[in-house]
Amino acid sequence: MKIHEYQAKELLRKHGVNVPEGRVASRMDELGPAYDALKAEIVAVKSQIHAGGRGKGALYDGPDPATAKKVQDGGVKVARSREEALQFGGNMLEKYLHTIQTGGVAKQVLKVYLEKGTRIARELYLSILMDRALQKPIIMVSTEGGMDIEEVAAKHPDKIIKLPVEMNLGLQPWQARELIFRLGLPGEVMKQGVDFLMKLWTAFAKEDASMLEVNPLVLTEENTLIALDCKLQIDDNALYRHPDSAAYRDITEEDPLEVKASEFNLNYVRLDGNIGCMVNGAGLAMATMDICKLAGADPANFLDVGGGANPTTVANGFRIILGDPNVKAIFVNIFGGIVQCDRVAHGIMQAAQEVKISVPLIVRLQGTNAEVARKILDEANLGIIAADTLDQCVDQIRKVFKA
Repeated sequence: MKIHEYQAKELLRKHGVNVPEGRVASRMDELGPAYDALKAEIVAVKSQIHAGGRGKGALYDGPDPATAKKVQDGGVKVARSREEALQFGGNMLEKYLHTIQTGGVAKQVLKVYLEKGTRIARELYLSILMDRALQKPIIMVSTEGGMDIEEVAAKHPDKIIKLPVEMNLGLQPWQARELIFRLGLPGEVMKQGVDFLMKLWTAFAKEDASMLEVNPLVLTEENTLIALDCKLQIDDNALYRHPDSAAYRDITEEDPLEVKASEFNLNYVRLDGNIGCMVNGAGLAMATMDICKLAGADPANFLDVGGGANPTTVANGFRIILGDPNVKAIFVNIFGGIVQCDRVAHGIMQAAQEVKISVPLIVRLQGTNAEVARKILDEANLGIIAADTLDQCVDQIRKVFKA
């Protein structure tokens, strides 16, 4: 689960990590009191959306940058007076921020974070994330902070330092000292730096984070380390252990269809293709998407109805898939192992009665009660395009998209 920067800093602050003081504003009349509470002349005004590249983004008065009017360059601005803070914050609230990470559209800014300015001497980079190859967390640091780390990795891979951490042991003080040394920080910062890194690791481990990024990690002119900006993602599977963090979920930042699917306990991820996919099992889902690509179509989603699918589950799956206007056909590919194919067939019939299926429907049902399911669908006379083998599925999808 992604959370906002101000929420991530609340968690870091809880674990003793040094972060700047800040206030959140969600209305125009909250900007002034937020600025006054900080008692600082220089204040950073930051748009709060679940995407990076905010500083280099642009704000518009509508979600489509191609047709909307630009309001302001930069979703993060440094204000040197109360008037500037109110102006920048006013230009952000309820406007739409487009960055390199928001895709072709812009995301609406519903919260603004005002933060005390910092006198920066050096900008560094630090992240803690899971390394799938090593099957353990790694800490990654670089002297090139405040920049796009992917760009640094591409142009100066020698400037990125990675250190694996044994999960059952945690970050060791000697590892923290090595990282501080390799970042070239002054000797007088060593003790403070070790303490800072150990607290960051504690925040990562205790909060069941899947990723923690601090960019930039700054050394101030007073030789103090501060997490100036940060991203934190919490492992969804561990949210039951963190009810307070679960409350951070902001569904306005999520795809409405994915939010709806979660209400139905469906595993759904929206993609940008043209054929909806309904499957059971993640492996079959991946194979189904390969079949669509082989046939010349592009998957519009990943929807797994699971092993316990019933008619209601299947009907809800159709509702979700048909909620995407880009879907021009639906491919149902179910293997009846735990789930019975006749239940899926009844679900398709229920969906046809409750939800108007206005696009071609290609169905492959194999496994338990597959024959019964075929008979149910044949007698229902719903105009379903049946396929038994994967080759037939490819042929039928090609025919649909050539028609």
